[in-house]
Amino acid sequence: MESQSNHLRRLAEQYGQGHLFRFWDDLSAEQRVELLDVVRQIDFALMDRLVDTWVRNEPAPEHFEHIEPVDVIPPVGPDTDPAVLEAGEQALREGRVATFVVAGGQGTRLGFDKPKGAYPIGPITGKSLFRYHAEKIRGIQQRYETVLPWYVMVSHANEQQTRDFFREEAWFGLEPENILFVRQAMLPCVDEAGNFLLQKPWQPAMSPNGHGGSIQALMEGGAIADAEARGITVICYFQVDNWAAKVADPWFIGYHCQANAAMSSKCHRRNDPREAVGVHCLCDGAYRVIEYSELDLYPQLLETDENGAPRFFAGNPAIHILSTAFVSHVHKHFDRFPWHKAHKKIPHLDADGAFVTPDKPNGYKFETFVFDALRFVPHPPVALEIPRRGEYTPTKQYDGVNSVVATRNNMAEYWAKWLEAAGCNVPRNASGACTVPIEISPAFALDADEFASKIDGGELDLARGIAIDADGTVTLPASKEAKG
Repeated sequence: MESQSNHLRRLAEQYGQGHLFRFWDDLSAEQRVELLDVVRQIDFALMDRLVDTWVRNEPAPEHFEHIEPVDVIPPVGPDTDPAVLEAGEQALREGRVATFVVAGGQGTRLGFDKPKGAYPIGPITGKSLFRYHAEKIRGIQQRYETVLPWYVMVSHANEQQTRDFFREEAWFGLEPENILFVRQAMLPCVDEAGNFLLQKPWQPAMSPNGHGGSIQALMEGGAIADAEARGITVICYFQVDNWAAKVADPWFIGYHCQANAAMSSKCHRRNDPREAVGVHCLCDGAYRVIEYSELDLYPQLLETDENGAPRFFAGNPAIHILSTAFVSHVHKHFDRFPWHKAHKKIPHLDADGAFVTPDKPNGYKFETFVFDALRFVPHPPVALEIPRRGEYTPTKQYDGVNSVVATRNNMAEYWAKWLEAAGCNVPRNASGACTVPIEISPAFALDADEFASKIDGGELDLARGIAIDADGTVTLPASKEAKG
């Protein structure tokens, strides 16, 4: 250990970060091993470049002469070319598709001390976000008689909890050999002078490298190698907190395949110019997504039309398709991938080892955004407009906008239409809103037509709400009575 510690100490000192070892003499053997393990994984050259670029010499924002709205494909409807669906369904049947969920976050804002994907989002069953996504995968596999591998990006903070949760839940009915966990890389947090912060005497303060780190995680975690061995060319990207995401939408896949695209994105209409989503746009003719935290740098993105709606309406719901070849290409050039910094309140140890909880931003975290990969595409990407309901319902907090409460309301409204189409009487209030909780397993039905083919709505009593499981079992709220 001594020779290794000397080498890593010299490396840290070379880059002006020797203070990482200032408590070394007081550490136990186990704590020393933990510190060395973390320091060994730090890319000091990269961090020095980021600090030099973003802290010592902050660059001016990118300047664009012209910013214009992107052209988007209208939402799928009765007039959509059926050949698009055929192309997507063919890719699924041939086993050329995999799913990829970004799931490195904890449920802190939800008051939940486990991985966010383990949050019990089902209002009646308590099914987790992970389980709902898994049941979509099961439904797709059943419909297309295929195998749909699931790549799950975890973080250092939640990897073991996530792995344990999947095992405890018996892999949600999926085959474990078709699930692969890949870990997101972590970067040190720095103070306003660029010095690494410590959160414990043997632990640097670290943060994930952003969802753009999924490029590295897919490559370095073995997912792309697994995909290529299976003949997979299409990877469907979504975020775990979006309960409604269609994890492998055949229409979206069809557009992507028909265009032979490197990367494709879904877009939704922004509610208002300040909605906390990125904006798809053309910047001097090049496709970009401008993150919501940077909108003030480009005031035209906040403009509205004569009806008060955002002129740049294409919001980013973080739903993409990446070709496996494109991921490999971007990874080879990841040193050119753009970075962003965030000024944050970062708890840390002071010089005397006392723990400090700052009341204002005191340092920086560095991150990458996966949508920045769009600047590497060889030709214009596919941008498909989607409705929010049934596609985009993120869960960020318990109540309010993008919350557990809003998600459960959206579940009820989305599935209420299925039940009514199947002949069921859904309780609604004077304003027309559904007044009972509803859950329908995606492993039972992926869409309203499939649901109607399996259910006689006239036989269902929705007085208190209803949950229908993968095998058609009906669960009623409160009493938890069940009937086949």
